[in-house]
Amino acid sequence: MRVAAIQMNSGADLEQNLELTAQLLSDAARGGCTLAVLPENFALMPERGRDKSRHAERPGAGPVQDFLAENAARHGMWIIGGSMPLESPEPQRVYGACIVVDDSGDTKAIYRKIHLFDVDLPDTEESYRESHSMYAGDEPTTVDTPAGRVGLTICYDLRFPELYRTLVDAGAALFTVPAAFTAVTGAAHWHTLLRARAIENLAFVIAPGQFGTHPDNRETYGHSLIVDPWGRILAEQPSGNCAVMADIDPGSPGTLRERFPALANRRL
Repeated sequence: MRVAAIQMNSGADLEQNLELTAQLLSDAARGGCTLAVLPENFALMPERGRDKSRHAERPGAGPVQDFLAENAARHGMWIIGGSMPLESPEPQRVYGACIVVDDSGDTKAIYRKIHLFDVDLPDTEESYRESHSMYAGDEPTTVDTPAGRVGLTICYDLRFPELYRTLVDAGAALFTVPAAFTAVTGAAHWHTLLRARAIENLAFVIAPGQFGTHPDNRETYGHSLIVDPWGRILAEQPSGNCAVMADIDPGSPGTLRERFPALANRRL
């Protein structure tokens, strides 16, 4: 089965971002992909975080959700929608939500980002406060797809291995990690963390990222990649708008977990 990680340089123009997304989803479909995963903030990377609230949608209604449904049905391909702004209990803040759409265009799951990126980067002047414009979710989420049961995560979630253990215990054999990792943290930790989540859980990881410079002057790392359950990188692209594709065997995590029972051998 072929899957894709869609890498983008999204900006502040929603229509332009969706036009680019459509092109890259078409590339994935022409490449024979059954499932494609979009990056975090694929539809919008504005100059100010709170600008996202003007585009916040209600679950089941809105142009970005319509776009996902239409493209999934057009291509007969499952789409895991990176993240987009959904309405939260506070009008000035949004959920960063990952919406999963099946090959008929029906919504199968919505995951709201649990861990918000509130950090001051060491040895730099970069500072981030996602909680100023975003509202944290609190429900780990899995969804059954043709590629197996998928554990949904977003960007900063990657640094919290207990979330991935929770998803594994819920049956996940593949993790998706749509991201907009900073260039600084990406160069230091991106590959190490993604391979660790794959190895320690004996699961596939599909990690599409944003790359380049965005309207808020953030520089993101790119290096979208697909990792197998043994930690091998199956496909990677450092930069550029592209569909990073690889063939995976949805049955291999189960077989590997039987032969190498690290998960069954846990004692804590």
